[in-house]
Amino acid sequence: GGQEHVLMFSIENWWAGDLYSFFTNTPTRYNVEALEDTDVLMLDFQAHQLLYERVPKFERYFRILFQNAFIALQRRVISNISKTAEERYLEFLERYPTLEQRVPQHQIASYLGITPESLSRIRRQRRIEK
Repeated sequence: GGQEHVLMFSIENWWAGDLYSFFTNTPTRYNVEALEDTDVLMLDFQAHQLLYERVPKFERYFRILFQNAFIALQRRVISNISKTAEERYLEFLERYPTLEQRVPQHQIASYLGITPESLSRIRRQRRIEK
């Protein structure tokens, strides 16, 4: 065991996975946990390449998907090193407007890089300010 670190949430119609592991053909160090009923499509690297060959439009689709994943990752890293916990929480609410009621608070806190107690304090302060 060890401490859980939530790297990302994937909501309806989003892809989830470890791109580094996928492209380097190395074992992942991460788990994907479904918090709600989920339909899963598994695509290994060889099937992915075959899809490109057989349906060329998928190459463009995945290029855009990977661009968006890179942008999201870069945005998250910059946010984590330059914004306050409260600013990160507000970004979370903006990015995932329906998620706060659907996932455990300790996972949101982990995603934000703060303790559950800090998250409670931020949420309490926001309620007071409203």
